[in-house]
Amino acid sequence: MTSVKPSQLQHFINNEWHKTNGDQWIDDLNPSDVSDVIALVPAGSPDDARAASAAAAAASPGWRGLSGPARAEHLYRWAGAISDRAEELAQVMAREVGKPIGESRGEVGRCVVILRYYAGEAVREIGQVIPAQSAGSLQFSLREPLGVVAMITPWNFPLAIPLWKAAPAIAFGNTVVLKPAESSSYLATLLAETALTAGIPAGVFNVLLGSGSTVGSALLEAPEVRAVSFTGSGPVGARIAASAAARNIRYQTEMGGKNVVIVMPDADLAKAASLTAAGAMRYAGQKCTATSRVIVASEVEADFMRQLRSQIEALPIGPVTDVRAAVGPLISRASHDSITKALADANAESLFTNPVPSSAEFSNGNFFPPTVVRGGDPDGILAQRELFGPVLAAFTSEDLDHAIDIANRTVYGLSASLFTADLRAALNYINRIHVGLVRVNGDTTGVDPHAPFGGMKGSSSGSREQGPAAREFYTEIKTVQVNP
Repeated sequence: MTSVKPSQLQHFINNEWHKTNGDQWIDDLNPSDVSDVIALVPAGSPDDARAASAAAAAASPGWRGLSGPARAEHLYRWAGAISDRAEELAQVMAREVGKPIGESRGEVGRCVVILRYYAGEAVREIGQVIPAQSAGSLQFSLREPLGVVAMITPWNFPLAIPLWKAAPAIAFGNTVVLKPAESSSYLATLLAETALTAGIPAGVFNVLLGSGSTVGSALLEAPEVRAVSFTGSGPVGARIAASAAARNIRYQTEMGGKNVVIVMPDADLAKAASLTAAGAMRYAGQKCTATSRVIVASEVEADFMRQLRSQIEALPIGPVTDVRAAVGPLISRASHDSITKALADANAESLFTNPVPSSAEFSNGNFFPPTVVRGGDPDGILAQRELFGPVLAAFTSEDLDHAIDIANRTVYGLSASLFTADLRAALNYINRIHVGLVRVNGDTTGVDPHAPFGGMKGSSSGSREQGPAAREFYTEIKTVQVNP
């Protein structure tokens, strides 16, 4: 073990760098230029997972025994350590996962906010007094940490998602094993460095690198793990839920969306077009809340689509370190090929695209042109499958009822937005749309760090992340009665 992180990445366990027990490696590539190998990621082994979970378990009694204000102080220092390295982290994020530098800087800033917010949550009340039936008795409830929590996170928000899981878990007294996506592993090791700088005690925050099928599965089977929080695809989420249920441990799964914008005849079309273009195409549509469907009232369809085309064509496509870039590359060639095949299988009618420039700087990247297609069958591929790329399917509606019917005809239920000036229509939509994040005259993407985040139907297992709702998942209730 060593305190210096090599180009062959190492696990971060018990505040030390540990070489893998396996002998297989995964290339971590720059999506803007796949000839640029950022690091070698260990595929990992079950022994690595057992070491990480054991370290977290050993640290658990001491960490849960700290007062809330003491844990809060650690989180404040962690926020400071990230702030001190903000530009470095943003530059690495752009290079490793293809997020345009402007959005990368925004994500790092959000991480600081998340840690400071949960530092405050660590000192809030942890229970309530309950009237007792017996005179003279004191009855109350307490919230206590679960213990060791496993976190399996995606590459698209490589710092924010790990932290909006880890920060509340740690604030409420749990210890953590983070298993990041292989393609965001280098950033995860930098996050570990900031935790070390901040003085987070050994074993409280551990980073386990490797493939989900190897180390992820072994982590879920570790007897010390009492809960798992996952963000990723539906099929993987279903397997994790089944595994956790079999062991009777707590789980939460966030599994994507097929997010929709509805544009009514009385909408501010310029605003609707601008926010729809941004929600669908920025970061190449690689957000679980990205806009992937737009349903437009027939009487304004032509005008809206003209304005939408203008907005999409104005979004600069570029290498992610270019401060002007709004649309970067897809994360991998496999993602590029999958989207191409889905459009071909759907026999999609292209309405317009914003072509990728032909210059040499784009030749080695996974760039895909922002594309708007005719949606066609509301039950078909373009309406139902999460493509996770800069593709927007357009549908026409007769009225609000028709639009809501189309919007709800999907297994997903994450995010939706209605553009209208009619308050009655807005309230009708709010009550009838089947999503966890409901917007009126806004973008489908993002949510404030202090607001509950999560979806309905196939988008989520039902619990919520972020805000006060996070306490519900990361703690359990103990009811106490004291008699004289």
